[in-house]
Amino acid sequence: MNSVRYELVFSDDTGSTQDVVIVGRTSSKGPGGHPVYADPTGIIRAEISDRNEVRILASGGHQVPAPHVLARRLTDGDPMDPADPSTSAT
Repeated sequence: MNSVRYELVFSDDTGSTQDVVIVGRTSSKGPGGHPVYADPTGIIRAEISDRNEVRILASGGHQVPAPHVLARRLTDGDPMDPADPSTSAT
């Protein structure tokens, strides 16, 4: 079963610098036949397998594939998920 959302963690060669992007499932399939996930802007697109293998997909010209990307599943009520309404301040 595929998660609806993932957290993609991009890191540099040393692993010291990290950027995190939340992506949600789209209706598309990637070249490997797995679901494609995208951020709200559609700029970050990734095919993620059921074993959390990530393939970053180009969404425009002049993009260079990120070599170090980790996919972490987000579940409902995940305290680390900034998009989870149950963790936002009221």
